[in-house]
Amino acid sequence: MFSLEESEVREEIVSEMQTVGDVMRYLITTFDASDVFYGHGADNAFEEAQLMLAPVLNLEFSEIEEFYDTRLTVRERKEIAEFAVKRIFEHIPTAYLTNISWFCNIPFYVDERVLIPRSPIGELIKNRFEGYLPQDQESFQILDMCTGSGCIAIATAVTMDGAALVDAVDVSEDAIDVCYTNIENIGVEELVTPIMSDLFEKLEGMSYDLIIANPPYVDEVDLNNMPEEYLHEPRLALESGEDGLDLTIRILREAPKYMKEGAWLICEVGNSMVNLTARYPDYSFRFIEFKNGGNGVFAATREELLSYQF
Repeated sequence: MFSLEESEVREEIVSEMQTVGDVMRYLITTFDASDVFYGHGADNAFEEAQLMLAPVLNLEFSEIEEFYDTRLTVRERKEIAEFAVKRIFEHIPTAYLTNISWFCNIPFYVDERVLIPRSPIGELIKNRFEGYLPQDQESFQILDMCTGSGCIAIATAVTMDGAALVDAVDVSEDAIDVCYTNIENIGVEELVTPIMSDLFEKLEGMSYDLIIANPPYVDEVDLNNMPEEYLHEPRLALESGEDGLDLTIRILREAPKYMKEGAWLICEVGNSMVNLTARYPDYSFRFIEFKNGGNGVFAATREELLSYQF
């Protein structure tokens, strides 16, 4: 049972911890003793501590261990202490504290206006969507639907080395603002275009080689039983009706109109994959198997979507 008070955690870090190694050890043991939930870029206390320390120290995660014997300044200890207190007692995800979230080896600005990036689609991006884009084609028009921070759109543009022009669509003005920030920070203004739209509403006449969709998909049961950390994320980006499929079904119905012949739709539905297969038992969803973990992402061609009445 975690028994420390906020003032004790703050005091111990500022007054008693001297080196990077001291703070790493303290954060790991304190996180493990508390009821923090890991799920926003880390799945254990060691990684969570790294995520918290690296931005404060202006280091890469891989460099932290090299500096274990380095003494911290009072300013650094105070900043770490405030982060630790908010993480433990307010359950604010570390990415919202540091305003940094890594996705596809790229640092993205995030705040509580957008979800923290964590999609398994990142594995497909790193593989340049092998199997889902024509190998003999030199350039591509790609749509990232429900873009949030813009992480999928921007990582796709960066990984494709300029071969992809990506439209990043979201219904939230707040999300589009964060997406703009990341486009400018990462320098992909010529490759990624943010568009505020209710799904395909503002895309009339557009046609894409690939549509990537990561819509809200949390059903009512999961929404009401989420760890406290997820309550800091925008509800608009999580909920999608009783079974979590309201937006997914709209995408299934509307997407073919905006897909080129032979184009693929890649769509993430997370845990609601169970609801999706139950709702359409006679449709054979092609769920992708990821080497690096993750599930709930399916792929379908334009022709397959047109042949079935969703």
